[in-house]
Amino acid sequence: MSRGVSSVITLLTDYGLEDGFVAACHGVIAGIAPQARIIDVGHLVPAGDVRRGAAILAQALPYLPAGVHLAVVDPAVGGNRRPVAVEAGGRVFLGPDNGVLSWAVRAAGGAEAAYEITNKDLFLANVSPTFQGRDLFAPVAAHLCTGRAVADVGPPMPVDRLVTLPAPTCRLRDGAAEGEVLSVDRHGNVQLSITASDLAELGVRLGDTIAVWLGRRQVAVPFRETFTAVPPGDLVAFADSAGLVAMAINAGDAADRLGLPPGAHVRLSPGR
Repeated sequence: MSRGVSSVITLLTDYGLEDGFVAACHGVIAGIAPQARIIDVGHLVPAGDVRRGAAILAQALPYLPAGVHLAVVDPAVGGNRRPVAVEAGGRVFLGPDNGVLSWAVRAAGGAEAAYEITNKDLFLANVSPTFQGRDLFAPVAAHLCTGRAVADVGPPMPVDRLVTLPAPTCRLRDGAAEGEVLSVDRHGNVQLSITASDLAELGVRLGDTIAVWLGRRQVAVPFRETFTAVPPGDLVAFADSAGLVAMAINAGDAADRLGLPPGAHVRLSPGR
């Protein structure tokens, strides 16, 4: 592939697994670039949840080989949003220009070049306005893996015109860590923008209790190594695999019990 990017394609969507949408994308890629190796990052992103898709891709990126990273979480498919290709850190990111790529691009070192995808020679013959993942993005990814230059996808665009999601908020002040709910997974585990290092800076250690402020409500939550360190049904906070503070209920749904959707403000402080 051009510019040293390997023939790996990673695929992240909100298509689900009940239908043939993911298989169709795989089939298109295999028909154009049979040598390409596809890694499925995930296809159970909540429908249209751009923020969740952005978080998943950014957190998986350090463990993915360089290649073409295709993310299609696209609630405005068929609308005016641009399909784009972005070069960053020796990788190429493809997807709708709605912010779903932005956190991963930043994690890769920032956008070095961007292109609006307009070259119909790289698309399937008939492009459905409601399934551009199959008809536009998948074939473009495959063509890049056959050696086509990224610049062939369409005209360059200024990188500062790319849509970016606001960076998750996190700050330490007045003896507490203030952040937000970054994402909620399918088990109801709540991932915060606050890191385990932030808690350590506040003096919180494993085995301590932390005070979780949810607006005017305060909840005391034990800080443990894993959610299984508390009895079933109990709340627990722990450092997840991304190094971020997460809250869970052993065999339960923390997001539902605490009323914490993505984006909700949370304040953590050492327990008393």
